[in-house]
Amino acid sequence: MSSKFLIAALAATAATAAPAFVTPAFANHHEETKMIGGAAMYPSKTIVENAVNSADHTTLVAAVKAAGLVDTLNGTGPFTVFAPTNAAFAKLPAGTVDTLLKPENKATLTKVLTYHVVPGKVTAAQLVAKIKADGGKTELTTVAGGKLTASLMGDTVMLTDEKGGMAHVTQADVMQKNGVIHVTDAVSLPN
Repeated sequence: MSSKFLIAALAATAATAAPAFVTPAFANHHEETKMIGGAAMYPSKTIVENAVNSADHTTLVAAVKAAGLVDTLNGTGPFTVFAPTNAAFAKLPAGTVDTLLKPENKATLTKVLTYHVVPGKVTAAQLVAKIKADGGKTELTTVAGGKLTASLMGDTVMLTDEKGGMAHVTQADVMQKNGVIHVTDAVSLPN
């Protein structure tokens, strides 16, 4: 599958798929600005326009650029992005990030990145309500087609990936013009 086709498929999937717990596009049009990585995240800007300013997300931004996903994540969405920090990427085995950023590994990198994206705008309150309604855990279908399992550990949303790895949402509901970012402390990996 060519990378252009994959990106087009990603954009089409994100534009047409929406989980049952999506808020209307303008329901929260007065969101407050939040700080991430020493930078203000403005609800009037896109996911990429904000992320490029976060000192905590330089690895993620470099990966999004290497995968050719900038235009997609600048698109209308909406998207929910579980955004691993630089420290999260640093937890991966030595050399993993450098290997993923190589041009010959673009398809794998794209799969890993789109595994962190869920179609639609899912707020923390919606996600917690869905977890509770589903008996303590719920599955999220990612843009990559994989599953992330969300559960609660106290008041913290925990994501379990397809390989059994766990990530915690450390900052929720960073509203964007085209969706929402939830900051995580680990990289989630698909099968």
